[in-house]
Amino acid sequence: MSVALKSEIQSPSQEYEAGKWLVAASVLLGTFLSVMDVSVVNIAMPHMMGSFGQDLLTITWVSTAYSIAEIIMITMTAFWSTLLGRKRLYLASMTIFTFGSILAGTSQTFAQMLFYRVIQGIGGGTLIPASQAITREKFPPAEQGMAMALYSMGVMLAPTLGPVLGGWLVDSWGWRWIFYINVPFAIVGILMVSSFVQDPPYLKRGFQNIDWGGIGLLTVGLTALQIVLERGQEVDWFASNWITIGTSIAVIAIVGLLAWELMRDEPVVNFRLFRNLRLSTGSGMGAVIGFALFGSTFLLPQVTQDVLDYPAYRSGLLLLPRAAAMFCVMPIVGYVYNRVSPRLLIAFGMGMLATAYWGLGHLPIGVGFSSFIPYLIETGVGTGCSMVILSTISLSSMPPANMTAAAGLYTLVRRVSGNIAYAVLATLVERRSQVHRAVLSGNISRLNSTLAQYDSSANSRLTGFGETSATFRARDLAMVNGILNRQSTMMSYDDAFTLLFWLFLLALPLTMFLPRKGVPTESAAHDSPRQDAVSSMSEAE
Repeated sequence: MSVALKSEIQSPSQEYEAGKWLVAASVLLGTFLSVMDVSVVNIAMPHMMGSFGQDLLTITWVSTAYSIAEIIMITMTAFWSTLLGRKRLYLASMTIFTFGSILAGTSQTFAQMLFYRVIQGIGGGTLIPASQAITREKFPPAEQGMAMALYSMGVMLAPTLGPVLGGWLVDSWGWRWIFYINVPFAIVGILMVSSFVQDPPYLKRGFQNIDWGGIGLLTVGLTALQIVLERGQEVDWFASNWITIGTSIAVIAIVGLLAWELMRDEPVVNFRLFRNLRLSTGSGMGAVIGFALFGSTFLLPQVTQDVLDYPAYRSGLLLLPRAAAMFCVMPIVGYVYNRVSPRLLIAFGMGMLATAYWGLGHLPIGVGFSSFIPYLIETGVGTGCSMVILSTISLSSMPPANMTAAAGLYTLVRRVSGNIAYAVLATLVERRSQVHRAVLSGNISRLNSTLAQYDSSANSRLTGFGETSATFRARDLAMVNGILNRQSTMMSYDDAFTLLFWLFLLALPLTMFLPRKGVPTESAAHDSPRQDAVSSMSEAE
């Protein structure tokens, strides 16, 4: 073996240092764009309804089409990485995502929009787990916390900033610009990845047999599941025959996929990786945090618009304190990762989240904008602490050759959990609103002294506006009905936030399955490809 070659192999610190920040910045850009496009389109749907002549129920397929394509590609990231090479896959995905963004912005019909959003989702899905694996491999074991802090900043901030950016673009330039805005940033990302990212030599390339059965079951199962979760509430769940059929198809296909993949030597999705305790525990806790993050991102704009009558842009601004807190906390958590026990950091973060959601679950109907801010800052701090540590620990004992597959599974669990959150919380808000209204209506009686005082006050106000006594009764009842609706709706949102509190409380004991120290004891796994290379060359000599 030549001296130069030995020197190159025996200097891992120099290899890690070379361009790690440029690599992280390159792949972070694609991750941010992909995640943001899940939420940014929601703010433009009312405008798309007018452009395409569709109702609200139909126009939401614009979001559904993207989500279905994206979640399938997230799951298949390791497969495509093995088939094409990870750098080629990333560049191809960015190109497809950019092309889909341009086409979506030029859509003239609703069918075109759906097709172009599928193209966008195909390009965006693989960017998320691939960027996590690339970032993680470029940093040494002692800096894994900082690496995952950078990655988490892109993944966590994008859903929060999406509605704010989308609202500004729609108001200023029109809905088509929520797609066009991706193009210049995606081009920059493509150029950076082309220049700074390289595939490590230990990545597996090619298959002896392509798992077509797994690909078919995966596509059918995840598509059916996504449609059921996103459309179930709108058609009253199992009161609809096609939701029942879709659920049956999803269950059969997903159970069949699990059984099929466990029998394959080269599965399209390697579920065997969940035997790793850190990956399975981290994914489980990440599912809880993903449920709360995506769920609260759905709840907060809804409660402020439905109950507090905020305009869309101001509702989006409400999410900024959380984003700012996460942005400040994540680098700090990455820095202290090797200095403080991960158990303590995650317990602290989940405790902060539980406390914040308890507070959000007890807000009165007259709450002001400023009253939300302390709780949202608290959720930002808690999410920042928890997600950085979980992203780091979940993959800390995974061999580098399996890193992309493990990152795909971790991302898949979090995304499916977020989709379940939308379905569960939307259903909970509607059902609990009906329950609260029924209870409150039971107190409406002329014998109720509070109602009598309100009736007298309302009569005085109506007289001042020139109303006649003949219209008092109808106007009184209409005003009382409006108050009942607002109050019952606010109480149902409080119930939804309280549910998030209980989830974090129940998930807290899982921290005991996490390691006590931040630096991975299995750090040899990170060096195994290099050691294998040395051994092979020594044998050759």
